[in-house]
Amino acid sequence: MASIFPQSIPRGRIILTYDDYRLLPDDRNRYEILDGELSVTPAPSIKHQRISGRLYLILANHIFANHLGDIYTAPTDLILAPTIVAQPDLIFIGNDRRHIVTERAIEGSPTLLIEILSPSTNRTDRLTKAQLYAKHQVPHYWLVDSDQQTLEAYDLVRDHYDLVVSAKDAEVFTPSLFPDLSIRLADLWQ
Repeated sequence: MASIFPQSIPRGRIILTYDDYRLLPDDRNRYEILDGELSVTPAPSIKHQRISGRLYLILANHIFANHLGDIYTAPTDLILAPTIVAQPDLIFIGNDRRHIVTERAIEGSPTLLIEILSPSTNRTDRLTKAQLYAKHQVPHYWLVDSDQQTLEAYDLVRDHYDLVVSAKDAEVFTPSLFPDLSIRLADLWQ
């Protein structure tokens, strides 16, 4: 009988893929594979979930009223490559990209990704994920920082993101992606 285990241990860095990801336990942790490496974070805080829910409602009302596409909340798998499986907090798919939504996941670059920062994800969201999302041509990336009470919108410029709109505290946020939408930031933080 042939062994299912390799005859030798692979050398060098082990690269994880979506197939490995599917075997991970369902234990309330948030698993992602970022450039072949496993990233694990605990379930989001109540504050994080409150902000995510409020932002989802604001965006969903605008998106659906104007027939702009679909919006998804975490946990929704985003597969950008076999070695990149992320779970952004919010994902907007414009009508022109609906073909990337499959039964198992969103498989390709969405129109907008939104991450809500926490102390454990700040560096990953600002650097690692931003670089991976830009590499895979995601046109818009927003970062929400509840501790600093800021919302930043970045637009893709060739292979990187440039900050195009930033608002804080009780200011009004008007993103370039949705020019007819104004978000009162105070509504997110309350």
